Amino acid sequence: MLYWWSKFVFLGPLLRLFCRPTIEGLEHIPARGGAILASNHLAVVDSFLLPLLVPRRITFPAKSEYFTKPGLIGRLQKAFFTGVGQIPIDRSGGSAARDAMDTAVRVLREGRLLGIYPEGTRSPDGRLYKGKTGVARMTLEADVPVVPVAMIGTDKVNPIGSRMWRPYKVHIRVGEPLDFSRYAGMEGDRFIERSMTDEIMYALMELSEQTYVDMYAASVKERAAKAEADKQPRPAPPTIPDTRAS
Repeated sequence: MLYWWSKFVFLGPLLRLFCRPTIEGLEHIPARGGAILASNHLAVVDSFLLPLLVPRRITFPAKSEYFTKPGLIGRLQKAFFTGVGQIPIDRSGGSAARDAMDTAVRVLREGRLLGIYPEGTRSPDGRLYKGKTGVARMTLEADVPVVPVAMIGTDKVNPIGSRMWRPYKVHIRVGEPLDFSRYAGMEGDRFIERSMTDEIMYALMELSEQTYVDMYAASVKERAAKAEADKQPRPAPPTIPDTRAS
């Protein structure tokens, strides 16, 4: 219920006024049945604008931190993300990540739309980065098509590090569905999953016209954070009093 109220009453009208969003290729999104909407990821607002322009409900995996923050703000945040149909994804790996994958596959098998950002995190600089293979495994396990989606201009609305959204016209391009049925039964084959993911990222590169970087965005962010930390002045060592006898 909160999903539709947010779309048509709370957030939707404001976003339409603020971003004047347009979409092309909407006919490529299936009218029924499960499908993955694989999108580039430039800003937090991506997850609000795409559902605004797609008639069908979209479920997005969201990082688990949105559901686990303590205090009143944390409870309100959890209630909001749960209410709009987002599911927590634990990105630490192991059994938690497998549970999240199973939840996403279940959503697809129920005939619903699942929004995915193959890069795994927002682009740190507006370029398109190497995709993670989880999207390929979900595709094979659920036996659904992948619809590439390019968000254009959202990084101007919600730049990384900004607290306030800014008015800017946003455009969304939807590409033709990618059919990977030729790989049926091959989930778990890392070469197949890598090939599928690269095909998805190539489609996104063509749609978005972004420069492609064959590195993971998370690795680039980690390097930048380390470089920034190395620039910080180190505290001087404590002075040790001279205890020698006079």
